Amino acid sequence: MTTPGRRPRRPGRAEIDYVLPLRWQDDAGLAELTGYLRFLSRYARIVVIDGSPSPLFERHAHLWRGIAEHVRPDDDLTIANGKVAGVLTGMRRARAEHVVIADDDVRYDVDALARVDALLDDADLVRPQNHFHPLPWHARWDTARTLLNRALGADYPGTFGVRRSTFEKMGGYDGDVLFENLELIRTVRAHGGREARPLDLYVRRLPPDARRFWSQRIRQAYDDLAQPARMAVFLAVLPCLGAALWRCRMVPVATGTVAAGTVAAAGLAEIGRRRAGGRRVFPATVSLFAPVWVLERAVCSWAALAARFALGGVPYAGRRLRVAAHSTRRLRRRALQEPAPSGWGLAGRRPVRRQAGGSGSLVARNPAAL
Repeated sequence: MTTPGRRPRRPGRAEIDYVLPLRWQDDAGLAELTGYLRFLSRYARIVVIDGSPSPLFERHAHLWRGIAEHVRPDDDLTIANGKVAGVLTGMRRARAEHVVIADDDVRYDVDALARVDALLDDADLVRPQNHFHPLPWHARWDTARTLLNRALGADYPGTFGVRRSTFEKMGGYDGDVLFENLELIRTVRAHGGREARPLDLYVRRLPPDARRFWSQRIRQAYDDLAQPARMAVFLAVLPCLGAALWRCRMVPVATGTVAAGTVAAAGLAEIGRRRAGGRRVFPATVSLFAPVWVLERAVCSWAALAARFALGGVPYAGRRLRVAAHSTRRLRRRALQEPAPSGWGLAGRRPVRRQAGGSGSLVARNPAAL
């Protein structure tokens, strides 16, 4: 992986904007993030949308002055998913045609940023491949999910490249869903957008701490409700395992069934690890976590199903989100039936009023100039 260098943006190269939504409850990683933003500011114009409490927000504003445009989420975006509100706020302030949207734990280097920029010349959405570094035990566990996704298609990263004109044409995307990354992908597809999925475009991601890892288990399983076939597979794991163990007097049969499933999961993960040069960033031991991850997802899928039908959704920022993501068919039907929004920010549901600022411009309510 290429390390960050000091190469300036190439002369004549179109600028790229970098939208970073965050909402922190403490500043444990502030120094590291500030260093990253300072490095990144040499290659991109940065917009940080900060939903942190006031004391933290003020500290961030002081540290990032001159590095990034630092704003709060627009208060007219009354949607459940705070990350989507941050993305929509940032896209309203974007100036370049090519925009990178990234979570606060994503760390681009120069080459990855330049490649996303180049791919956006021909694609409406670029879907890089995240990888955790460093790799504590729980990051290896969660990386097994990444490898299985790669083996069967592509992973769902915490960052995308997107054309601003495409995003405006879509009217943004729905913010009242849990799996907002899948919602964005499907909304782009529903509007006829072209998606690039370069499996060899590796972008580093900082791992969460173990406490946060555990807190996300059921929530991530709930995402699979937006992919019924995938959800059905995981729901079937426990009944199949139970049936095998029920025949305990037939120990060779039960043992053989469990062993076959274990080998299949690890083998499929290894296929994902080897695709597109993945061995450069995914160590071999990660594939061994795949059977454990499959078992975890099988258990959490039943908990997610119970949350959906018994509790009306999963908790998120003091509310319960019922919908994981809308189907591409539904989004396509919505795109065909509803007129293009006169403003944008709520995915065609309640269009945001276009502010004054020149023909065709999208001007933020309280712009904070660099």
